[in-house]
Order: sequence, then C-alpha cells, then structure tokens
Amino acid sequence: MTFKRAWIYGKEMLKNAGILEHELDSWYLLEYIFKIDKSWYYLHDSEEMQEEKFQEYERLLKKRCERVPLQYITGSQEFMGLNFKVNSHVLIPRQDTETLVEEALKRLEPDMEVLELCTGSGCVIISIMKQRKVRGTASDVSKQALLIAKENARRNQIEVNLVRSDLFQNISGTYDMIVANPPYIPTEEIATLMPEIRNFEPIEALDGKEDGMYFYHKIIEGSRAYLKSNGYLCLEIGHDQGGRVAFLMEENGYRNVKVVKDLAGNNRVVCGNLPAVK
Repeated sequence: MTFKRAWIYGKEMLKNAGILEHELDSWYLLEYIFKIDKSWYYLHDSEEMQEEKFQEYERLLKKRCERVPLQYITGSQEFMGLNFKVNSHVLIPRQDTETLVEEALKRLEPDMEVLELCTGSGCVIISIMKQRKVRGTASDVSKQALLIAKENARRNQIEVNLVRSDLFQNISGTYDMIVANPPYIPTEEIATLMPEIRNFEPIEALDGKEDGMYFYHKIIEGSRAYLKSNGYLCLEIGHDQGGRVAFLMEENGYRNVKVVKDLAGNNRVVCGNLPAVK
C-alpha cells in the first residue's frame, strides 16, 4: 500500500461513515502514525508503507468511524498555540474558549493571583500563565482531570497550584481574578449533541442541569467571598446565556459587566468586576 493509496482509502472510509471532516481527519491520522508532514508526503506519496503501519492506520480509522473524537485518538489538541494532552476525562479544548483567555489577559497585570474553577485539561489557566507573570491556582472535582492538568502544566513548563475541589469547597484565600468554563448545556439538550460529544466527552463537564444555569448561580454567588476588592470574574457561556449570566452578575454586585462575542459572532464570555467585597 502506497501513502497515496492509504490516504485515499482513509478518506473514503471516513466519508462512508458520515464524518464531515473526512479529508482532514484521515490526513491527521496518517500524519500521527507516520510522523510526516504534507511536504514529505508529496515527495514520497508513491512509496510503499510498512504493512504493520498501515494496519495501525486502519485501526485508528475504524475508531474514528465509531465517532471517537480525533483528539482522543491522537491524545492531543492545540490551544492558544500550545499543545495539550487530552483523554476522555477532560473536555477537548476548543477555539471558542480562547475568547475566555483573551478577555482574562486584557484585565490581568503581573503578580496578580488567578483562580480557575472547572479546569479540566488546564488549558485556560496554563495559557494565561504562559502569557502573564501571574500566580495561578486551578481546581476540578475530577481527580483524573487534575492528573491531565498536572501533565499539561509540566509539558508547558508552568507551575500551577492544583486543588481537588467541588467549586469553592476546598478553596482558600482571595484572588484578583476567577475564571471558569463551567458545564452549561441544559440536561435535555445533551441528547441532541454530536455523537463525538455526547458519547465520549465527560458528561459531568457538559451538563449544566435543568436550564444550564446551575453552575453560574453557584459560581457567581460564591465568588464574592474569594475575590479581592475590584477583583474580576470571567465566565465562558453558551451562545444564548449572555443576558441571564450578565443579569445574575449585576444582581450580585458586579459592575462593568460585559458580554463578549467569539470569532463566530456568538456570545461567549461574560466579565465583570466586584468593586467592594462584603
């Protein structure tokens, strides 16, 4: 089997399975197995590949046909120009969430202290700390997620304090900023998500309870005790939750509340500051 024929085979296999990005995904798996790039491929596409390598490629193609996310197959995802390890214990970092990092960076100054709740892979806090000299603490209720976050901090040469905590349960001290990308999908909508998401990504990181607002109430109401005076709260939101989350923040004393759109033009982040903490 030549490299060219193998890629054609992969594209057809994924296309027949209904994978929309069949051309890209089949290439990424070829790239992953053989550690090649497009330049190498176009110079060597007529060469024969080792049979055992083709069998490995075919095995991974079959997993993708079963709708296992590409990132869980390769074990990595790029976010904010950094490489992060991922597995089924953490959400796959998405470009939408880069808006949360960008809004946090606009408000941060050197030596500030930042707390991230629901850290998952750690991509948000690590990306923030890579670009600002701040002190970071990150928490998650999942022990397995924290192991991934620890590996990602090591991989990206960042020292972050990791705490196993159900939101604020085991958190101490006060912070200049709290950031979070909490579960925000209403329970009844989980079944309508793409199979890659609903069948493979961790449900506890997706399910925002009945109306998707459960964790926003908990975080916004609880954050007052953990923010320094004039501290910031920055939250990722679902595209239709901007008004409700902004209103809830204002009800809890936050000022300068701003709803920010992502690159696709959807409401994605709400930020505000707390002038005085009682």
